[in-house]
Amino acid sequence: MILRGVASTDHPVMAHIIPIRRCNLSCTYCNEYDDFSKPVAVETMTERLNQLADLGTTIVTFSGGEPLLHPELDRLIAHVRSRGMLAGIITNGYLLTPQRVNQLNDAGLDHMQISIDNVMPDDVSKKSLKVLDKKLQILSGYALFHVNINSVLGGGIHNPEDALVVGKRALELGFTSTVGIIHDSSGQLRPIGERERKVFLAMKNFEKKNFSQINYYQDDIANGRPSHWRCRAGARYLYICEDGLVHYCSQQRGYPAKPLAEYTVDDIRREYVTEKSCAPMCTISCVRQISYFDFWRDPQTIASTAPATEHEPLVQIQSSGN
Repeated sequence: MILRGVASTDHPVMAHIIPIRRCNLSCTYCNEYDDFSKPVAVETMTERLNQLADLGTTIVTFSGGEPLLHPELDRLIAHVRSRGMLAGIITNGYLLTPQRVNQLNDAGLDHMQISIDNVMPDDVSKKSLKVLDKKLQILSGYALFHVNINSVLGGGIHNPEDALVVGKRALELGFTSTVGIIHDSSGQLRPIGERERKVFLAMKNFEKKNFSQINYYQDDIANGRPSHWRCRAGARYLYICEDGLVHYCSQQRGYPAKPLAEYTVDDIRREYVTEKSCAPMCTISCVRQISYFDFWRDPQTIASTAPATEHEPLVQIQSSGN
């Protein structure tokens, strides 16, 4: 993946794709779900996955909403693998059972991320260690894919120290552990306090050295500083919504908003050199990590029309990101 990503800039490294916008939870900081949407038809999803493969995409991650609510998710994962791409999902974990994990194994899933926000459920988030620990034990016993447990700081989370408890439990079960800082409704930095900064620094010691832990920029974010980098969203990273439109990311929906069926190498090349005005204060980790492939080359010479702060949230306040 790394060699291919470095060798050519004319293909996406990662795409996040939405098979269903509906979620079985309603965390107050999230703007990426609703409680009514139907799953995207499997035939439509298969066409979109083929289009991503034809563009040369390396990794496809199913997000939402809650992707496990899609009745044909296993079939979609298997199709991703059949086209030579890696397959991942971001899930709240509530729907996991031994049978479900074995089905994901059989489909060829490579990576799963679960977000756990606190030790006990509260009015902000029901994604708690108390509720999900049995699910984590199931994963530890059955999963043949990599599992990462992500905790978040900010966004109304009452006890930031809970992230340390969650991280330690993840390591005990053989998973990796990461921490993110919640952004506002347009993906921009929302500064955190001293308690959160201390937890963030302690959590950094939990992180193993693999690609998902490329997050040096979070030192700037934790201290409320802008960082200077070249965002390659729309090129190296694509976000495909349930309507099949390509967006910069989950928090900049509306730009460029071109149908994936019409997306070409010319679009990739244009967005590769487009400077994103939201980049300095961005906290979207997946876009940041993928953009590291090209941090050392190719200046951006086109100004983006996407505003940094005008995106309207779908639901309430903010999103924990990817």
